[in-house]
Amino acid sequence: MLENSIFAILALFLLFGSLGMISFKQTVFSGLSFLLAMMALAGLFALLENSFLFLAQIMVSVGAVVVISLLVMLSVNVNEQNLPNEPAKFRWMLFSAILVSPFALLMYKSLTHMNREFVETVAGYGSLKMMGATLFSDWVLPFEIVSVLLLTAMVGAIIIARKEPANDA
Repeated sequence: MLENSIFAILALFLLFGSLGMISFKQTVFSGLSFLLAMMALAGLFALLENSFLFLAQIMVSVGAVVVISLLVMLSVNVNEQNLPNEPAKFRWMLFSAILVSPFALLMYKSLTHMNREFVETVAGYGSLKMMGATLFSDWVLPFEIVSVLLLTAMVGAIIIARKEPANDA
């Protein structure tokens, strides 16, 4: 019963963080909503007793992506008059929710009728030691490629958002 209550609270945090991310006009508030959503997702991984995904979510998504994104948002000076006028934003959000709801219902129906018998796993499956050994032996190259790609994207965002010096001479 306690687990269901914790799940409901984390799901609400995830839902409100996601809605705040797309509905706030100021980028800093959207970034903080993104932080709330990522923390709630990490909490859901902890609730599932998956320690590796919980720690990876905290270190990578919260510790790196959100913090660097907030740093970029705060270093780029975005004035409110430069933001686009979106009068139909909430109508589009409602339309998208209505459009997605049949697929959500279909997914709910398929998950409730699913066979819930799980195969027995080997001892230590999903532990940090096994995941770390697999990640840094078999998957080290894709891991490094993703880290370089994220670094390149962040440098590109800073270069694009950088103000050009005024030529008043």
